[in-house]
Amino acid sequence: MEMSAQCENGPPTKKARCEEGPPSAAPAEAGESVIQACVRKSGGLTPFSKEFAEWMDAQDDLASFKEEFHYPPAPTSESSSCIYLCGNSLGLQPKNTQPYVLEELEKWQRWGVEGHFPGVNATRPWVTADEDCRDDMARIVGAKPVEIAVMNSLTVNLHLLMCAFYRPTKQRHKIMMEGKAFPSDKFAVASQITHNGFDPETSLVELWPREGEHTLRTDDIEAAIKARGQELAVVMFSGVQYYTGQFFQLDRITRAAREQGCLVGFDLAHAVGNVPLQLHDWGCDFACWCTYKYLNSGPGNIAGAFVHERHANAGVSDLPGRLTGWWGHRKEDRFEMEHHFVPSPGAQSFMLSNPPVLCVAALRASTDLFARAGMERLRAKSLKLTAYLEHLIHTEVGQEYVEIITPNDPQQRGCQLSLVFKSDMGKVHEALGRHGVVCDIRKPSVMRIAPAPLYNSFSDVFDFVRLLRGLLLGSGEEKQ
Repeated sequence: MEMSAQCENGPPTKKARCEEGPPSAAPAEAGESVIQACVRKSGGLTPFSKEFAEWMDAQDDLASFKEEFHYPPAPTSESSSCIYLCGNSLGLQPKNTQPYVLEELEKWQRWGVEGHFPGVNATRPWVTADEDCRDDMARIVGAKPVEIAVMNSLTVNLHLLMCAFYRPTKQRHKIMMEGKAFPSDKFAVASQITHNGFDPETSLVELWPREGEHTLRTDDIEAAIKARGQELAVVMFSGVQYYTGQFFQLDRITRAAREQGCLVGFDLAHAVGNVPLQLHDWGCDFACWCTYKYLNSGPGNIAGAFVHERHANAGVSDLPGRLTGWWGHRKEDRFEMEHHFVPSPGAQSFMLSNPPVLCVAALRASTDLFARAGMERLRAKSLKLTAYLEHLIHTEVGQEYVEIITPNDPQQRGCQLSLVFKSDMGKVHEALGRHGVVCDIRKPSVMRIAPAPLYNSFSDVFDFVRLLRGLLLGSGEEKQ
């Protein structure tokens, strides 16, 4: 990758620091003020107490959703559930998933191929199966239905979108992304560069945090885009950074990139269903995401894609790199079997094959829950849940044992807090697992804790921190 002294291409040295703009994170008190307000409303209950956690749960208007999910049992008792804090990796199974999938299996059993058509299968015919959750998905990501396609898997969709929107020239052939991007994104972007005859060593621009910092400052991203603007073909970032939990300010990144004439795309794997998104209003060109994390659709399930409405009527000559298949042909005459491709409007022109009905049924089981809960209410609860987690780690565990590297500005993070331990992280993780906590670790040094507002409670957070505190500060064989 090309070397530069502006937080690009490798962790910075003392000579390679970004100096533009002040830190974007809010003061540390910002997250705690949420909890202080709740303490006042509770009549002065102590935050690190079961009584306070239960009081918070009693005020939660989304608490009933917890009963709509299956929980793995705790390893110590089949009669008690684990503390599941791993929605950042795989969401829990909604209880309506099995009946939704079984319904489609029964249709297949009863009708065979005729289940595709509304004349036989009047309720959710398979020929339009992807549309059964398309509108709910559009609301989750802040888009119009025409801008959404439910299809494929995340990296497949990223490749399809990059084929269409990465159109390098001798002057503009570079792609900018965060240096700590998820490996699959890095592999996909580098292979797209190679596929187009360029070299990732010179055409891939990676941005890294300043020396001694864990997250990228938005000011520095904007400055780097401005400095490189005439060389950049595409700017592509995560929505929420998988390792640090940073929620990038996507509106500002989009604006900065478009001012330089760049196309803009996002990988929203850790953002969709987690943080508020307004893809249409922000104006990015494309985005893609998986649905098995915060959207709870099941391991490896079908993914989603966004293509902005301004590209909705792009013809074959407008997007010459778009890879096409028969399900991307317009619906009106798709079954005429002509060999002249006429794209469907919007994102659905990128569909290649008919959607897997059982996968869509599992996704619909979750999007129906999101439609009932609403992203605004979920975000409001999430802000309190993660603020409570942050507060207890600071006050009851302390920085001598663990550091939170996720931004302390609530507007620059989602559910997840990324913890770095001063002791052996692997041993801490194993000990938590023995006590019924499900979370994950990412090398080299992060444990990710993600209380999801659909199915996690304030009592879950309290119980987790109580266990963590006992393991780190206690005595005996579990002390780390």
